Amino acid sequence: MPLTPLDIHNKEFTRSFRGYDEDEVNEFLDQIIKDYEAVLREKKELFEQVNAQDEKLSHFHNIEETLNKSIMVAQEAADDLRNNAQKEAQLIVKESEKNANRIVNEALSKSRKVMMEMEELKKQASVYKMRFKMLIEAQMEMLQTDDWEQFAGSEDNFNEEELLKEFEEQESKS
Repeated sequence: MPLTPLDIHNKEFTRSFRGYDEDEVNEFLDQIIKDYEAVLREKKELFEQVNAQDEKLSHFHNIEETLNKSIMVAQEAADDLRNNAQKEAQLIVKESEKNANRIVNEALSKSRKVMMEMEELKKQASVYKMRFKMLIEAQMEMLQTDDWEQFAGSEDNFNEEELLKEFEEQESKS
């Protein structure tokens, strides 16, 4: 067990005949006591400082751990956010592609329908042209027949009903 200043102060030395000077020894012991007390106070202060520094260090270690955990959580959140954003972007792209395909297919369908209608109109125009040509040819044939000269020569015999009847006959032939 270490000595205390009180142990040093209470220490009694045995006396001998030609021993040390008692006052000088006492003065020296008093100086040792003062120095020893100062060393013990300094030791106590240093120990308290070390404890305070240990507490601060422990506090900073806790802060460091908390910050590291916060950084990890933030990184995980950022990764999750990035992954979700990528998934959402992929969904948007897929939806856009579907819409684009649908629009293209609708346009192609409309184009085919318009082409079919155009072909049908061409056929109808061709049929109309052929019928109209046939009608004109029939009318031209009627104009080129001798019946017109017969009517032209005898204006007194001009009968509208007969002419109409003849026209109908010609129509029915063609």
